[in-house]
Amino acid sequence: MKQHFRKINFWVVLFLDVLLLVGAHLFSYAIRFEGQFLQTYWSNILTVLPFLLGLKITIFSFFGLYRGMWRYTSLIDLLNILKACAVATFLALGSLLLINRFEGYSRSVFAIDALLTFLFISGLRVGLRLYYSYINKNIVDIYTGSLLNRGRKKLLVIGAGDAAEKIVREIHDNRTLPYNVSGFLDDHPTKIGKMIHGIPVHGAIGDLHTVVQKTEPDEILIAIPSAKRDQMSRIVDLCRTSGLPFKTLPSIGEMINQGVSIKTIRDVSYKDLLGRPPVKLKLEQIEEVLSEKTILVTGAGGSIGSELCRQILRFKPGKMILFDASEQNLYQIEMEILHEYGFTDYITVLGKVQDRDLLSHVFSHYKPNIVFHAAAYKHVPMVERNPWEAVFNNIFATRRLMQASMQYKVDRFILVSTDKAVRPTNVMGASKRFAEMIMQAHCGGKTRFMAVRFGNVLGSSGSVIPLFRRQIELGGPVTVTDPEMTRYFMSIEEAAQLILQAASMGRGSEIFILEMGSPVRISQMARDLIRLCGKEPDTEITIKYIGLRPGEKLYEELITEGEGIVSTEHEKIMVLKGNGYDLERFTDPLNKLKFLSKSHDAKGIKAVLHEVVPDYTPKEVESILPGRKSLHKR
Repeated sequence: MKQHFRKINFWVVLFLDVLLLVGAHLFSYAIRFEGQFLQTYWSNILTVLPFLLGLKITIFSFFGLYRGMWRYTSLIDLLNILKACAVATFLALGSLLLINRFEGYSRSVFAIDALLTFLFISGLRVGLRLYYSYINKNIVDIYTGSLLNRGRKKLLVIGAGDAAEKIVREIHDNRTLPYNVSGFLDDHPTKIGKMIHGIPVHGAIGDLHTVVQKTEPDEILIAIPSAKRDQMSRIVDLCRTSGLPFKTLPSIGEMINQGVSIKTIRDVSYKDLLGRPPVKLKLEQIEEVLSEKTILVTGAGGSIGSELCRQILRFKPGKMILFDASEQNLYQIEMEILHEYGFTDYITVLGKVQDRDLLSHVFSHYKPNIVFHAAAYKHVPMVERNPWEAVFNNIFATRRLMQASMQYKVDRFILVSTDKAVRPTNVMGASKRFAEMIMQAHCGGKTRFMAVRFGNVLGSSGSVIPLFRRQIELGGPVTVTDPEMTRYFMSIEEAAQLILQAASMGRGSEIFILEMGSPVRISQMARDLIRLCGKEPDTEITIKYIGLRPGEKLYEELITEGEGIVSTEHEKIMVLKGNGYDLERFTDPLNKLKFLSKSHDAKGIKAVLHEVVPDYTPKEVESILPGRKSLHKR
């Protein structure tokens, strides 16, 4: 039945095209000769018109004008019509020139005919789109009693750019969506008073309260994905004081995979207030490294590892090996990759990187080209009380993975590091710094080893934001360690993108350092989150200062003075080029750490880490176990 209707539509449009082409040719004579149709003109028309019709219909078919869906006519379709008209006119003129050198024919008639043909055929397609987009939908609404419209929310959109236009177009095209856009606000003076798809830009963003009273919207949408921190904070404050619910479009980094859509609308989060500019990636450089390669990601189910997997999929890898010790995390990223991204050429490895035999079998069987090592223990207070696990997971597991990478000739090995490795005051940071040093000691062979060092990631496992949100839900207090504590933050999407960019730039032994912007005061973050939740800090929700936790310091650093940091070709990536270390130098410390970790000797572990990483300042923190003294003697 559907095929039958498609055939009817085709023949109807073809019949209308023929009528329009005949009309275009007749009108061209009428325009050229001011309405006078002499007998010779009729003779020329009857001679040329059948040939011209057959030629144009054939050319139109060749350019695909009868294969499109006319309800979705776009600028590309109009461009194809223009090309088809130009080719048909050129062939018609060429044919007449060869047959009779244009004797008795007016050249200007054919030029006018070409113009009218383009206008008539384009007008028909545009008319069909208007019918399907507006007239037909309005008729359906009338016959259905406008039931769909009755339950719709009036949406006031802040921002009148490309993102806002795409949202409006999607709402127009899909009548089942529960929104009607009532207007826009934008600070750009040239946009105020203009219209987008017939909907006005009422004024500047500062006029929000006045426009809300005038248009009475049900909800506000912030459609400025590239908004900076100060701008977003101002908009959120205005929305919050308006008393209306408000949502936002995600940042450009988040929209890379999904694009602008009504489905991407979500509540405003602290990530939006962070206001970091979008990352400009050198896509060709990354694709050259990742495309068609077998890529192994450890910690693939974690916050950083899973986002790395999502970003890697953009560059069409040949095969992905997802390695994680958490069954639940591994299952979640597997289901996401399979069902949301439709990628099937992957392997899930459930196990620990410390398992030497498992690593050997995985590397020998699947032969990965690139390894991203994101698996690590990173909760500072917990690792501080269980330091042996940091040794096993952050140091020995990393070393075994590097050894396997060298043995099986992996092209690139990327260690995901942390800013806590700079002048560390905790076991987690010291263990990651030791891992960086081991990485640099492995350089010199076929495998390019490199590390990427950055600060805190919003939304990552152990992030403070979920804790703050839960405390706000419970009515407070929100617990902050110290009024002066600051941290560097970036989004998960930005971190993963810059890791891939750094991986494509590495030549071996580098420690890449991501530009983290300005540090954020944690107390101010708590206040912003309280306001985002519709509460007032200090009055409705109190903030309680509880002191530094084990191993924490007030200020994090990305570099140590004198490290020799230099800029790179990418504005957001710096690099520390190490001179390398002698691997033999670490043999004795590693043996000591292995023995002390098996003995659960926290003080001994910290002492050895201090020997290897002189910048490390151990803290007197009581571990969960006293250490087995009977094993201290070797």
